[in-house]
Amino acid sequence: MFFASYICHVPTTTTSNKKQLGPLQRFLGAEASVINIEHLRVNNFIHAEWLEVCLCEENQEDRGMLFLFPIDDNKFSLQLYFLQYAEGSTVNATVCSIRFMPAFFDQYPAETLMANQPFRFDETTEQQFAICGQARLLLGELQQAVVLTPFIRSLKQSETAMHLLRRALECITIPFTTCQVPACRFLAFESEREKIKEARLIIEANIDQPITIRELSRKVAINECYLKKGFKTIVGKTIHEYQQDLRIAKAKELLREQGQSVTEVANTLGYSSISHFSTAFKRVTGIKPCELLA
Repeated sequence: MFFASYICHVPTTTTSNKKQLGPLQRFLGAEASVINIEHLRVNNFIHAEWLEVCLCEENQEDRGMLFLFPIDDNKFSLQLYFLQYAEGSTVNATVCSIRFMPAFFDQYPAETLMANQPFRFDETTEQQFAICGQARLLLGELQQAVVLTPFIRSLKQSETAMHLLRRALECITIPFTTCQVPACRFLAFESEREKIKEARLIIEANIDQPITIRELSRKVAINECYLKKGFKTIVGKTIHEYQQDLRIAKAKELLREQGQSVTEVANTLGYSSISHFSTAFKRVTGIKPCELLA
């Protein structure tokens, strides 16, 4: 086992070089920093690394990613990444990388491989998957394998790495809803989708006291950027648009059905002034609130 310490800042992504990013950069994000790395050669066909990383965006969801690279007819190289956040941190994490060399797959008949995703696709493939409790235990065993002889240790680590590959393949064959927007891939996790739904309910419960995005992100424990992108993807509107639509709909009800004055409605819905309310109302409805009363 070889240990090295370094800091590596991945270059910023642009449209021209996006496709040239390596799998680790695509998994972590172009601005992530790798602080420490520990190399582990399990055997001639399986290589592993443990990396300490600092991410550019806050999150708290452990996740995994599988990359499959076709080398030639029925020949593949496969890379697994397992990201686990440090306790109490939303940016510091540990990544386990396990690479299965093309020679590893030579021991399996081509038809056996092709019967499983993602080997049936004749192109580079990436697939996100959730890290289950069993996978976490296996990752601990892979890093801390302590046995009597180097050969027995290698056998145990080989067995653990293969078990992790099996768990990853089993997870990605379970159907789940993926987001078609690359930036919102985190919505593949049900827990993240639930946070967006919770944010929507909070907005609906606070029509008269509009909540800021920062406050909302803290209440549902999600990064502001993820909240904005996820909300637009699931709801179909930005947070501001959704808040405005709710407030104007409520304003119509108060004006038309309850006969409140423009001043009363503006105060009830928390607008800073009558003119501010009137401008917002006309922007959404095309008419001034006083015209609705008339």
